[in-house]
Amino acid sequence: MTTMPTDTAQRYFVEDPAGKVRTLKYHIGGEWKISHTNKYMDCYNPSTGAVIARAPQCTTEEVEQIIGAAVKAFPDWANTPVNKRVQVLFRMKQLVDTHLDELTYLLAMEMGKAWQEAMGDVLKVNEVVEFAAGAPHLMKGESLMQVSPGYDTVQYHHPIGVFAGIAPWNFPAMIPHGWMTPICIATGNCMILKAASFVPQSSLRMMELWQEAGLPDGVLNVFTAGREQAEILLEHPEIKGVSFVGSTKVGKHIYSTAAAHGKRVQALCEAKNHALVLRDCKIERTAHGIINAFCGCAGQRCMALPTIVVEKVIADELVGYLKKFAVEHQKHLGAAYERSSQMGPVVNKGHMEFVLDWIETGVKEGAELVLDGRNPEVPEECENGYFIGPTIFDHVTEDMSVGREEVFGPVLCVKRVDNFEEGLTIMNNSRFANGSVIYTQNGYYAREFAFRTDGGMVGVNVGIPVPVGIFGFTGHKQSFFGDLHVMGRDGFAFFTETKNVTQTWFSEEGELGGKVDTWDGTITSLPEKE
Repeated sequence: MTTMPTDTAQRYFVEDPAGKVRTLKYHIGGEWKISHTNKYMDCYNPSTGAVIARAPQCTTEEVEQIIGAAVKAFPDWANTPVNKRVQVLFRMKQLVDTHLDELTYLLAMEMGKAWQEAMGDVLKVNEVVEFAAGAPHLMKGESLMQVSPGYDTVQYHHPIGVFAGIAPWNFPAMIPHGWMTPICIATGNCMILKAASFVPQSSLRMMELWQEAGLPDGVLNVFTAGREQAEILLEHPEIKGVSFVGSTKVGKHIYSTAAAHGKRVQALCEAKNHALVLRDCKIERTAHGIINAFCGCAGQRCMALPTIVVEKVIADELVGYLKKFAVEHQKHLGAAYERSSQMGPVVNKGHMEFVLDWIETGVKEGAELVLDGRNPEVPEECENGYFIGPTIFDHVTEDMSVGREEVFGPVLCVKRVDNFEEGLTIMNNSRFANGSVIYTQNGYYAREFAFRTDGGMVGVNVGIPVPVGIFGFTGHKQSFFGDLHVMGRDGFAFFTETKNVTQTWFSEEGELGGKVDTWDGTITSLPEKE
């Protein structure tokens, strides 16, 4: 069994005398502090069910102090030349690479992602760090001389102030320290991160690495808290924008509340991604891709593939392959941090019960349970863990909620259709529009699908069409609330405001007391005077 590396730089926790349960701290203005709260949330190792840490629910006063620390740090950081700011990102990238195994183990331990999945979560941080390091180029504005006779205009992109990031539990590294932090700080802003209380240690450890990379005190602050304290971030006048990932219900509330208080908001929410499987697909390869897409991360990702819409003429054959490959996949359930495991647990007992309730709902609604992942066989040391095996429902119809709502577990729904048009109609009827996939060898249908699907991230024979960090994460409909997406050029626009400077200069011989027209020279279409 892999053991947790010992590192004296880990100061985000206090170890208990038995060395089993850590009491976690929060980070403010360059310091790690023990909260004065009397409310703590237990954090579990989902592979075994054991409590491994206690996360503080920081007090209202502590959250106010965290905001104050970020506000204090902003002027100096904003005035730091961008070329100097990105040196911190270069060093952070190196530190993540150096500590990759440690970070992977920590994430697998607290969240339950299998080793390769956990490593991908960490490496996705560096993907955006590398992109954000291009800030000297990506923050450049535009200019044009002679926009009007003797007038020039220059456009600049400026940092705005303090932003808040409210992170989910399913990607403890990638989302807070990839999607939310790198572009924010590279553009000269400060960030307050509310880490997910279920899985805070990856985020806290990343904070230590940002410190080691040389990030000035107060530019990034990390804490855990309850919903009441999170509300402060939505209304506080010093918070200029909010980046959120989580449920649609909460996302709507965050969007409406923060926007009503004049803040920028990007709220990434639920999904029910569908794949359209046509009769000409490479059927075995397609089945393998679907298994990966709905079982990966135990289905706990908003780009998972929980539903497929398959042409009836190949449905029986495809479902046969899916069952065969899923049964084989289930044999590799095990502790997430063991490198031999291909599939880990879900995050905690509450979420396990949530997914199990959805499986029961599918049965009651009349879907055919082809493969039941309840009570799977696991290694002895994992018997108290939160495991659900691959689960497959066939003959799911549009009146069944299990095929419409987000289950967020390793559950696949198979819907049967006659043709491309019927399948696309079903997919576009969803209230969500994150990912959308087609499996086909036909270029015409692939193009038609990409053009007509409502999904914001489209895969052609790609089950998880998550774009790399140079592109935005472009969910639509009720999968996203806001105007500017995370990552890509949208990310830079979200964290900056634009300023246009128009100027003219007078020669020493010029007539300074002459008449000035209504537009002060800034309109170019006035007719010439006779």
